[in-house]
Amino acid sequence: MRDVYVIGTACTAFGKRPETSFKDLTREAYLEVLADAGLETGADIEMGWFGNCGMGTFGQRNIRGQVCFTPLVREGLFPERVGMINVEGGCATASMAFHGAWKDILSGQAEVSLAMGVEKTFFPGDAARTQEIFDGGIDQLDPEEWHAYYAARGQEAGKPFDAKAGGGTVFMDTYAMQAAWHMKRYGTTQRQIAIAASKNHHHGSLNPKAQYRFEVPVDDVLADRPISYPLTRSMCAPIGDGAAAAILCSEDFLRAQPADVQARAVKVRGSVLTGGKYRAPDEPGLSRVAAQKAYAASGLTPADVDLAEVHDATSFCEIFQAEMLGFCEDGKGGALMESGATALGGRLPINLSGGLVSKGHPVGATGLSMIHELTLQLRQEAGARQADRARIALAENGGGVIGFDEAACSVILLEAPAGA
Repeated sequence: MRDVYVIGTACTAFGKRPETSFKDLTREAYLEVLADAGLETGADIEMGWFGNCGMGTFGQRNIRGQVCFTPLVREGLFPERVGMINVEGGCATASMAFHGAWKDILSGQAEVSLAMGVEKTFFPGDAARTQEIFDGGIDQLDPEEWHAYYAARGQEAGKPFDAKAGGGTVFMDTYAMQAAWHMKRYGTTQRQIAIAASKNHHHGSLNPKAQYRFEVPVDDVLADRPISYPLTRSMCAPIGDGAAAAILCSEDFLRAQPADVQARAVKVRGSVLTGGKYRAPDEPGLSRVAAQKAYAASGLTPADVDLAEVHDATSFCEIFQAEMLGFCEDGKGGALMESGATALGGRLPINLSGGLVSKGHPVGATGLSMIHELTLQLRQEAGARQADRARIALAENGGGVIGFDEAACSVILLEAPAGA
């Protein structure tokens, strides 16, 4: 197997962009990733991976990447006859695209591969279309299975599940039940969840591409509109649109590039995907399995990780993922947030982008936006939110739900350029 490098990343501004089309977002991210990689065109790209979840609500249920790239091919910006593989994995979609591109290079099938994630989830006056996208992230064939699971888990957590069968907060309800169970089992507090949220809103205020660029003090997080106790609006990711991308290459290709491109190349130390199941509440989540596999494959440990981006669809998720990824003991994630260790300037900054709760969460683009943030950080190019010099970074991205698990989870480990 070969070493794989990220030579370019891109991320559009996230937010409510109803006037911007899927093709517009694709173009924006693609031109930015070319420029970041030092490429005038994509002539060297041999394979593309295109992630999207919601384009089918516009009638484009197949060949989504091919359709979005047709104008770029016509203009000579993307090479003709290049294969484009369309992927979908709920909120983990973009990480699956990255994983595919990584495997292209790792296996020797390509020297250069593109990963792209594009999403629109905000449709003014058409909440049903937004709901359709999110409904796809849970079993629609046998819904009685998860109804029964959540009814049982809600009783155990002391938070009865109100089955909404397509209602707008079913996902927030599942996260809220997990938070309630964690609070009951370990003594985690709502204030600790609010601390995690406030921290990330601060980080997002420093990110020019974040959807929310304002501070939210801890007391204001607690006083915000309830979504599903213990979660308030400030603890939950918003609806929005955006795109993100990465260009990956082999070491041979990298060594033929200009010195400035080589000096900014980030090495991929590992990429792992795992699948969810209906697990017991006290059983570790699938992100622990993904992390353990990624650590083993890379020869790294949790202690080697200097900063991370994790999937905080709600701020409780950050507490839970810190535990699953080995950054603290089980049940200690709340205390870790409270300690300040995960804030900018702390020993293990998490979600310096603002996380999903502040940066935003255009479903099919989220995973690659994490890679973009970590690449900026490892290159020392993150501006006002730059962490102290970091060598190893981790991205954790989950998608869909199967019980208390995500349906899919990605863990990716990256290493800073030698001179950074």
